[in-house]
Amino acid sequence: MKKNICVFCGSRDGDNLDTIAKAADMGRAIANASYGVVFGGGRLGLMGAVAKAALEEKGSVIGVIPTGLTAREPIQQELTELFVVDDIIERKRLMIEKSDAFLVLPGGFGTLDELFEVWTGLQVGAHQKPIIIANWGGYYDKLLAFLKQADEHGFLNGDHLNGAEIINDVDDIIKALQKSLND
Repeated sequence: MKKNICVFCGSRDGDNLDTIAKAADMGRAIANASYGVVFGGGRLGLMGAVAKAALEEKGSVIGVIPTGLTAREPIQQELTELFVVDDIIERKRLMIEKSDAFLVLPGGFGTLDELFEVWTGLQVGAHQKPIIIANWGGYYDKLLAFLKQADEHGFLNGDHLNGAEIINDVDDIIKALQKSLND
């Protein structure tokens, strides 16, 4: 059975053209490694770049979008499957359920919410799925420094910080997924 990689990322392009190109490279690499993509369903931003590239490689792409976002974020066309759900909470639940691993690319509030949802889920034993953060261009440096500070202040257990791998290279991300998913 094909394993699915849930990609959490921005529905906007951001200010770095290299990041958009890497998102597309990531979508292609996931499809070429014979994994499916689970993502937020939109065709804009990094999210759209990942999905479009995976589809161009004939990959499986599952979109999950809340009804309330369909007016603001055009839906990616030609998806393998599309789920239109009631709200963002149901979206996260379904994305988590349909995925075997999580990959976090640059993004905003939604991406951070999704990252912390799965990271906390791993911490409390709700799942044992791998989490990889693509810290392209140092995007997450300050967040990771803050989390280290929270750990130093006694609010985290140092082991919790080890729950997510920080990997920047597209090929290295695929290798880590293959290793952790025992392909």
